[in-house]
Order: sequence, then C-alpha cells, then structure tokens
Amino acid sequence: MDRKNYQIYLQELKQKNKIQDFEQGLSTKEANNRLEEFGPNKLESERTPKWKMFFRQFNNMVIYVLIIAAIITLVLGHYSDSIIIGLVVIINSLIGYFQEASASNALERIKEMLSINATVYRDGQRKEISAEDLVVGDTVFLEAGDNVPGDLRIINSDNLRVQESSLTGETNSVEKTAEVIFNDAPLAEQTNMAFASTAVTKGSGLGSVVATAEDTEIGKISSEVSSVKKRKTPLMQVIDKLGTNVSYFIVFAAIVIFFMGLFFDVYSISVLSMAVVSMVVGTIPEGLPATTSVILAKGVNDMAKNQNTIIKTLPAVETLGSVDVIATDKTGTLTKNEMTVTDIVVDDEEFQVTGIGYEPKGDIVQNDQSVEINEQMQLFLESGYQANDTHLNNEDGKWNIAGEPTDGAFLALYHKVFPHGETTNYKKIDVLPFDSDFRYIARLVQKDNQNYLFVKGSPDKLFQMAKNLDEGFNQEMWSNRVKGFSKDGKRVIAVGYKKVSNETTNITHDLINNGLNFLGLAAIIDPPREEVIDALKEIRSAGVEVKMITGDSPITASAIGEKLGLADKISAITGPQWDKLSEEEQIIAADENQVFARTTPGNKIEIIEALQKNNKVTAMTGDGVNDAPALKRADIGVAMGIKGTDVAKDSADMILTDDNFATISKAIREGRRIFDNIKKSILYLLPISFSEGLIIAYAIMTKSDIPLHPTQLLWINMVSAVTIQFALTFEPAESGIMKRPPRKTGSKLMSRHDLFQVTYISILMAVVSLVIDALLRGNGVSAVISSTTMVNVLIMGKIFYLFNIRSQKSAFSKNFFSNPKAFYFVGLMLVLQVILTYVPFMQGIFYTGSLGIMEWGLAIIGGFIVLIVAEFDKYIRNLKLRNQFQVLD
Repeated sequence: MDRKNYQIYLQELKQKNKIQDFEQGLSTKEANNRLEEFGPNKLESERTPKWKMFFRQFNNMVIYVLIIAAIITLVLGHYSDSIIIGLVVIINSLIGYFQEASASNALERIKEMLSINATVYRDGQRKEISAEDLVVGDTVFLEAGDNVPGDLRIINSDNLRVQESSLTGETNSVEKTAEVIFNDAPLAEQTNMAFASTAVTKGSGLGSVVATAEDTEIGKISSEVSSVKKRKTPLMQVIDKLGTNVSYFIVFAAIVIFFMGLFFDVYSISVLSMAVVSMVVGTIPEGLPATTSVILAKGVNDMAKNQNTIIKTLPAVETLGSVDVIATDKTGTLTKNEMTVTDIVVDDEEFQVTGIGYEPKGDIVQNDQSVEINEQMQLFLESGYQANDTHLNNEDGKWNIAGEPTDGAFLALYHKVFPHGETTNYKKIDVLPFDSDFRYIARLVQKDNQNYLFVKGSPDKLFQMAKNLDEGFNQEMWSNRVKGFSKDGKRVIAVGYKKVSNETTNITHDLINNGLNFLGLAAIIDPPREEVIDALKEIRSAGVEVKMITGDSPITASAIGEKLGLADKISAITGPQWDKLSEEEQIIAADENQVFARTTPGNKIEIIEALQKNNKVTAMTGDGVNDAPALKRADIGVAMGIKGTDVAKDSADMILTDDNFATISKAIREGRRIFDNIKKSILYLLPISFSEGLIIAYAIMTKSDIPLHPTQLLWINMVSAVTIQFALTFEPAESGIMKRPPRKTGSKLMSRHDLFQVTYISILMAVVSLVIDALLRGNGVSAVISSTTMVNVLIMGKIFYLFNIRSQKSAFSKNFFSNPKAFYFVGLMLVLQVILTYVPFMQGIFYTGSLGIMEWGLAIIGGFIVLIVAEFDKYIRNLKLRNQFQVLD
C-alpha cells in the first residue's frame, strides 16, 4: 500500500473510531515474519579497501611509462637508475593515495543519527524494542525527547511537534497532525508524517510505520550519498589529459627514434635502449604530481590558517577558483538563522526595528528617528515578552535561545528597549503553551494587584478575538497589513491582552476567545547575514552565479534573494514544479532560476546535476543531512562547521569553520591564484623536461655519446621540482584576478602562445646546453665534467626562467621582489647543486665531477640567455595587449 492510500485507510479507521486497533499493534509472530522478510531497520555502507585505493594510483599513463623505464634499466643492469625511477613512481602514487584516503565516510555519520530504541505496541502491550527490530505496520508511541525510529504516518497527536531541520533545513519545529494530505506535498509540508532521524520537541502521539531502513527519507539520502559518483575536478581533468597526451607523444617519439637508431646502426641494442630510456625519463614530467600537490597543500594550509576554512581534498581548493555557479541553502548560510522582528504596527502606526539576530542591540524607529515608548507601545512589548515560554541567554558573548525562534524574536525585541537581566514587575501565574490546533500562546500574570492575560499568535485567530470584544474592529485593514508583510517574505504575529479579575488563576480557551484588546502586529524574518551581501557582490563581479535552494516558501525565499542582491531579477521555481519538468526543461530551469523553493533532498541533487549537464562547474553549500547527496555530487561541496551536521561535513570537500558564506569569496580568489600558480608551474616544468629529451634525441641522431644519465635527468626534474618550483606556491595573485570570468569547462590549459613559449624555451635550453657541451669537449674537458656542466646549465636555465614565468609583469621591475621566498628556494637549489657537484657520494650515484670557475661561468651565462630571450617575448606580448586596450578605449 503506497503512502497516499495508507493515509486514506488511516482516515477511514479514525472515522470508524478504530484507533484502538493500532494500539493492539502487530503480533510478535507477524513482526518477526516481516523482520525476516524485509530485514532490519538499519543502513548498510561499504568502504573502499585502502589497498585498492593505493593500487588505483598506478592507473596513470605517466606512471606506466616510468614503470616500463624502471624495468628496462633493471634488465640492462643499471640498478641505481632503476631504484631511483621506482622511488619516483612510489612517491607519486603515495601522494595520490593520501589525497583520496583523506575523504571520510558520510554514511557512517548517517547511521549514527538513527534511533537506538523505539516504543511500540506489540500484542496489545506498549514495550520498548531495538529500533533495528522495527517493521512496517508497527505502531510507535512518540513523546518529547524521542528520536523518530522510522518514517511514520501520524495516527493521533497531542500538541505533537517535531524538529526536522536535519532533513528540510528549516529552523522551526513542525506541527504534526493526523489530517489527510491528498496532494503531492513537499517534504516540509507533510505535516501528517514523522521521519526517521528527526526529534520530537513537544507533545506526544502515535504513528504507524510506513518505511524502514533504506526506504525512509534518511535512507534515501544514504542511498543517494553512496551512489553519487564524484566528478574529477577541472584541474585534475586538465592535468590528467596533459600528462596522458605528453606521455603518448614521448612514447611515440621514443619508438620512432629507437627504430631509427636500429636502422642506422647508431649504437648497440643495450646502449640504444639506455639512451631511449634516458630520453623518456628526461622528457616525462615526473615532477608534475609533486609540484601540483605542493601548491595545493600550501593553499589548503593558508585557507585553514587565514580564512577559517578546512579543505579535505587538495584539488578542492583550486576547484572553487573555476566555479560558474554556487548553489546554497538559505537558513543559516545566507541568513543568520535567528528570527528577528523588523517591523511592528501599534495604534495603526508602523515602526521599524533596527538590529538583527538575538543580540538585544537596536532601536525602534520611525522615519529613521528614535521613537518614544508610549503606554500602548510598552504594553505591546510586554505582552509579546510575557506570552512566551522561551529563554534568551548570553553564553560567552554569544546570544542564543532555548525554545522557539519566533518567541526568541520577541525576547530580543523587548530587551532592545528594556535591558537584559532586569526583573519585570509581573508575577507569573499560569501559562497556556502554544498548541497547533489553536495557534496561540497565552500567559496569565499579575502587576500592581491586577491580573493580565497576554496572548500572542496567528493574526486570523487574534482578529476574531478582537472582534468578539469590539464589533467595530477593522479586520480588513489589519488583514491588508498582514498581506503586505507576507509579500515581503515576513512572518506576521499578532499580540493582544485583557485585564481579568484577580480570582482568575487558570487560563482557558473560553477565557481567551471571549475577547481581547488588540495591541498590534510584529513582522518577523530570518535576516540576511550582512557580510553575505558584500560577498555576493564580489562573487557576481567574478562572473559566478549564486542559486538559492531552500525548503522555505517561494515568497519568503525570493524576498530574501532580493535583499541579498542574489541577481538583478529574481526568478523562482518550486520543487513540485521542478518535478514536472523533463530533463531538458530542468537544464533550462536550473540556468534561468535563482531561487528553488519547497525543494526535497532529491531536488537538490537534480538541480546540481542539471547545472553540470549544462557544463557548469558547480559548488554546493549546506549544513543539513538533506544537503549531503548534493554536497557530494557537486564539483565542490562546502559545509558549515558550526551549525553543520556531521553528515554534511563528511560529504563536503570544504568546511567553513565560521559558517561565514563570505569566506567563499575569499576561497574563490585563493582558488584562482592557486590555478594560476599551477599553470605557471606546468609552463615552467615542461620546457626543461622537453629540452632534456631534445638533448638525448640529438645525441642519438648524431651518433654522439649520451651527455646525460637517467639519474641526472631525474635529479633535474624531481629535486628542482620540490625545491625551486616551491617558489611558485608563494606567488601573490595577479591584479584583476576577481574581475575575470571563470574558466570555461573543458577549456585548454595552454593558449597558442603558451605552446609557442614551451617550444622555443625547450629548444633554446637544449641548444645552449649542447653548444656549451661542444665547447667544453672541444677544449679537451672530460665527459664527466662536461656532463656535470650540462646539468648545471639546465639548472641555471631553470633558475633564471623562474623569474620570467612568475608574473605577467617584467622581471626587471619592482615585481622582481614581490615574492621574497623565491630567493630562499633558489639558494637551497644552489646548495644542492654544490652537493651534487662536489660530494663524492653524490658523484658516484649521479655520475658527476668537480667543476671549476669557467664551467660555473658558462652555466650562469647560459641561464641568463634564457631569461633575456623570455623577457623580450614578454615585452612584445605586453606591448600588443596595451595596444589592443588602447584601440578598445
């Protein structure tokens, strides 16, 4: 029986007064049969074994080539070369493994949220059982403090309220009744259902189990989280493609050169094989994974220290720099999640209230001028304050409430006028708690030997009470006031009072409904976070769209969106409307709408997928369990660290420890800086690697001695990658970095000029090295010294080229000193070169010899030539750009 028919069945039983049938419950035998047939009420999860994660890292074209090179050198008896190449393979694989293994399992957190025990009716008796033994058809008893053990259709309720924020994201607890809902209501509006993992905050009731385990709403979220496959980040897609293409090209060139060497009988097979391996090892960019990881790790560390951000996976810090769209929930992320009175109407006059949140700082103003608190205004404030069963507390300078957010708003309003901590002159006599059937709260108090009844609640209820006392009460005028506030997305509460005799000591509904003096209205809203408005301006200026996905009403959500400046024009769509769209229509709707209201957890992930199908790099922010699947599916999931659930944090790639959406703007800037620095590293790394390959290829084709050994090539590629290239991790952001649009999905890493620069720098370094090598050998210098000089020529070329690639600005400007740490790394590299050149132990492993002043001089001259040529190219390029801008102006 589906849920809709089950509701009708329950309604029929209620009409026939057969609720007692539910209190009979299932028989133990029937419950056991169902448990055996359908399984226990628990969620299962699978973890990827660590060993499988590790071996998965070897599935990489660059690694394949290096493994083959290690095997060939081993077969040829070059054991030291083989060992060093093998170490490089293992280091690169370990880097990938630790990145992947750092991700936590969100499913374990979801399992922890499920109730441990359940109170059910079995064989006509109420008993407590393990929640895992719960089955469909069980009758569950709920009371305040219980966690709901499964998805229940409410049979009977007594002022039952359930906190569902973990599922819906909305703050207020929800009234639960047994009334039938025939339409397909969104999750947040299914008031006759209680869902697994939610908590009962008030009242009691009975519910019949309609779903357990994976069939519950929380179970569906669990299944979605486990089935979601994470897309590779844009950066990893680019680097993987680059590494694969470069590897294919190098392998193809190596095969061609090998067969040409065989055809022309250049060397013996063993010598030719070693020469080709040297070319491959020299050209393969082994340092690329290490360099990328170091830059990302530095960015992660900076974000944690300076931006209140924890990045769980290294590529995530760069992904934010390339996002096109940020999808975010509303409550607690864009808003404070602290209900605030913004407007009050007393004596037909409208006033505004300054200050937001529960902190009692602000004033009541009219036309921006403070107003005098007259007797009627004071009575309004006192009535809203007294008709309350919530407490406002100040803990370590942070204001919070214990109770309902709406009541908390009235407490903060009162203390904006009357200091917190001062005792009131009212003596409390009796209280009538809020009841969903009556929709008001009342308190009986005494002051100056006079009893007062203060009431606060739904306007339509209090309007009728006012009319009962005064037939001339202008209900139409006040109703229009309510409609006006509601259109602005505000919740409206009415306040009233009356004097009663001192003999009255108990509150009854008849006492209230006999008539009240109407005092006025309060308009309440969950206010936007002030810092979010500025952050959205910067984010939008960077070409990034922001979409609000919420369980709130479209009117409220759109009003908040307008206040935040979410877009120039707000378009909204609801979850039920979204569900009726085809896949193609959803892609269009995801692009055209800025507000998605009354959404389900399933809607959230569908919206993310629709944006991704439209080639949008998408970030998702959230804090609830309902956000978990979308957080995991997004290109980068961002969870709130303070108010976020453990499930949300474990599903996300990034956690904001201060719950501040504005931090995302800083993260986008940091992400773009990191991508720029990674691109600079790649453009810096490739020419050196290619120049080494060209040197070996030239030697093979000219039947010359191989001038560089594989271990020397690995030294140049790896040691310099983890020393001198570190300097690029500290490069500051280029000017105007937040004014440019996001990178297009699938766009190439390198422009035509980048390819041109890689080509001519590769050739230039190879030519300079070969010329110096020929010069030395022509003057009778030994092969070892010549080879060592060539290594140092390439290293000097890298050092000088570093100062060119660091920035678009000239190296011969004050920008030369913009990154002081670059000089530290250059110094470290020079020290390592001295060790490589002169320490006997290193000479034995890397086939090097001691150099004289002449050889060092030639190496420095070679490096300086590279810098001069690269700077001349930069000058011509910048000159063309300036001319283009002048033409545009």
